[in-house]
Amino acid sequence: MATVGSGKYTYEYIPNWAKLPAGQAMGTASAVATDSQDRVYVFQRTNPPVLVFDREGNFLNSWGEGMFVDPHGIFIKDDIAYLTDREGSIAMKCTLDGKPLLSIGTKGEYSDTGCEKAGDVCPRSAGPFNYVTEMVPAPNGDLYISDGYRNARVHRFSAAGDLISSWGEPGKGGPNQFHLPHSLVVGDNGQVYLCDRENSRVQVFSPDGEYITMWTDMNRPLDISIDSEGIFYTSERPDDNKPAQMSVLDGDGKVLERFPCNSAHGSWVDAHGDLYLSLGAEKSVDKYVRVG
Repeated sequence: MATVGSGKYTYEYIPNWAKLPAGQAMGTASAVATDSQDRVYVFQRTNPPVLVFDREGNFLNSWGEGMFVDPHGIFIKDDIAYLTDREGSIAMKCTLDGKPLLSIGTKGEYSDTGCEKAGDVCPRSAGPFNYVTEMVPAPNGDLYISDGYRNARVHRFSAAGDLISSWGEPGKGGPNQFHLPHSLVVGDNGQVYLCDRENSRVQVFSPDGEYITMWTDMNRPLDISIDSEGIFYTSERPDDNKPAQMSVLDGDGKVLERFPCNSAHGSWVDAHGDLYLSLGAEKSVDKYVRVG
């Protein structure tokens, strides 16, 4: 079995890890997350949108038929799933068997950013949502949502789904300018870490949206997650003839380890330090088992 990384961050690589029942094939695997029992949830762009596997990659069940137009992001915290529907323009909080607990946004309605082509630098920022990308909870229960392919905003909501504030402007320059805010995570300190994808950086903000710093030693970060030790993991797209890669970063954004991988639209670190990469083009999931 192939091994990547080094030292504490050495992994055994298991390609095409998820095993579906005979006759079934995975769709575009947009995102991946795990729960407290190490079950793995794959958010895919076909029906059923949520596939559930055990730690060994055996299929357990599925759910979500008809709930989403265009699955994008999934995040699990305290055994609650937070999901975003990009084209559907909603962010949803669900139980782990798919029961909706909260829905934010109106399906099929988009804020006025003047953007016609997803992924372009939009003419202006606007309110929620226009091709929303990911929703994550903060320690105090607030919800932060990155928005997204036709907007350039982070939105902060209360746990009840009331909008508190928004920040971010379209651009390719300095702090608080975004080009495709694609994923985010909130640390135990309440700080917000945002993948500013097409600007090849992670921007760091206070809970109130005040700019703190940015990490720039990376290529077009697609997804960011954090482990129990406060270590960050980013899956990154190819950029300027550089390959797709996975980066392991400390709390200041310093690279601890880095290795090439398939371009993973979504990624996740579980309680064991293992990594899961959801692959859009390959329509599969790769696993990296930590052995360091």
